[in-house]
Amino acid sequence: MKTSLPVLIVDDSSTMIQIIADLVRKNGFTDVDTEHDGPSALQRLRQKQYGLVLSDWEMEPMSGKELFEQMSRDKTVGNVPIILITGTAGKGTAWLAGAAAYLGKLACTRFG
Repeated sequence: MKTSLPVLIVDDSSTMIQIIADLVRKNGFTDVDTEHDGPSALQRLRQKQYGLVLSDWEMEPMSGKELFEQMSRDKTVGNVPIILITGTAGKGTAWLAGAAAYLGKLACTRFG
């Protein structure tokens, strides 16, 4: 993946947003935006073309799975890959949801 592509991070925890954003930037991505919930992320996705979305699995009022489902139904953002990040749901669940990948929050905090 090109590190010049814009990345959108979606998480309801400000701490996790900071950790994930730092990791993404350490890996060469310079265009990084953040949102704290799914509805705001959808609005942002419709305003700007992103190359990747990193989203928390468990959020309110819209979960990461629901965000993915909404994105899949929207022709303007349906092709953007999404990686679901969670501390509780199993890997199989993320794959069944159709995510491009799964990442545990423990991995983010250990290497952050």
